[in-house]
Amino acid sequence: MTLPAVIFDLDGTLVDSEPNYYEAGRRLLAAHGVTDFGWEQHARYIGIGTKETVEALRAEYGLSAPVEELLDGKNRLYLRLAATATAVFPRMREFVELLHAAGHPMAVASGSSRAAIEAVLTGTGLDAFLPVTVSAEEVGHGKPAPDVFLEAARRLGAGPADCVVLEDAPPGALAAYRAGMRCVAIPYLPEQADDPAFATADLLVRGGQDAFDPRRVYDWLTGVPDGTSRSTGPIG
Repeated sequence: MTLPAVIFDLDGTLVDSEPNYYEAGRRLLAAHGVTDFGWEQHARYIGIGTKETVEALRAEYGLSAPVEELLDGKNRLYLRLAATATAVFPRMREFVELLHAAGHPMAVASGSSRAAIEAVLTGTGLDAFLPVTVSAEEVGHGKPAPDVFLEAARRLGAGPADCVVLEDAPPGALAAYRAGMRCVAIPYLPEQADDPAFATADLLVRGGQDAFDPRRVYDWLTGVPDGTSRSTGPIG
């Protein structure tokens, strides 16, 4: 049996980087005179690529600076924060190590910049398990378009039907569906579990990271008879 290839989203799925992205965005906007940007506003962009987020914020707040200037500024701010501390979700690290030991091909496909991906993976030690990475900067369109996942599959030498995506946000779940890949959805914000995009996932961990069970998900991934799939109900 060919082992399924596993493609991870990075932010909010493997690592809890959203607080750093929020703070980078808050500081960027404050430097351009926007002082009322809070977590509630940031949450609307969870799962959207950095470039697409900056474009949307520029339009929303009527910023005059060019997109590339804003993008560079946010990336610089984020990298400083990421270098200080980025937490890996413990159960996700366990899952990565389980997949690695079994020999599954793995990759990261993220809306973050390549520099941000490399900084986080190196800083957390996950680079030892995940050498194949794709940034939305390297493809035509970010999530919810399927481009990053299709490119990750190409680099792994796997067909879409042989890939499983792990995602925390509705745009990523939709991107996996459009790529023709199975998807395990672990909502970063559990209150988003009923988002229609998550209905496209093959396995939904409704309780998010707190409900993620590495062994149970692995059994589902590899087709163990008592593994839980969408056909028998979500996990958590």
